[in-house]
Formats: sequence, C-alpha cells, structure tokens
Amino acid sequence: DAEAAASAGAFAMVLECVPSDIARDISAAIEIPTIGIGAGGDCDGQVLVTHDLLGMHTGYIPKFVKSYANLGEQLVGAITDFCDEVRTGKFPGRDHEFK
Repeated sequence: DAEAAASAGAFAMVLECVPSDIARDISAAIEIPTIGIGAGGDCDGQVLVTHDLLGMHTGYIPKFVKSYANLGEQLVGAITDFCDEVRTGKFPGRDHEFK
C-alpha cells in the first residue's frame, strides 16, 4: 500500500501506531519521506501532538506519547483561579481598566 501511494503521487506518508520494524521497512522501500507517530525512530521525521508534548492531557495516554512538560495541571489551576476571581469580583480590578 505504501508503494502504491508513493507511485500515485503522495509527497509524504504518516505512519501512526505502526510496529517499528514495519515502519523501518516501509521507510526503506519508498522514496518519499515518512513521518512517524508511535512508529519508532527509523522514520524520516517525527510528529507529536502539541497537547501531548506539553502534558495537557487527561485520562488515557497512548504508549508513544512523551510529555516534556506538565502544563495540564497549571492550565486547570489558572482557569480555576480566573473563574474564582471573576465570580468574587476580584477580577477585573481598577488596574485592568482603561481610563
């Protein structure tokens, strides 16, 4: 299928959740670049969903995800603080108004 897609004019191919040995074989067999997501390091490039990269996920996390930060907790905290301040009238304050 990969060879057929390349022959049909595909300019690149995303290999998602493909076993790494198969991704390696596909990458070697076709002329166009392969981009892996959960397909091992033998693809020509890699992609990772920004939310996963930044640790902005909840619940199930796929095996191939690597988080480089844990912004999910910070985001929830920031949004909670904002909502609390709006509800209590603390925000916006006078220093946030145009004169």
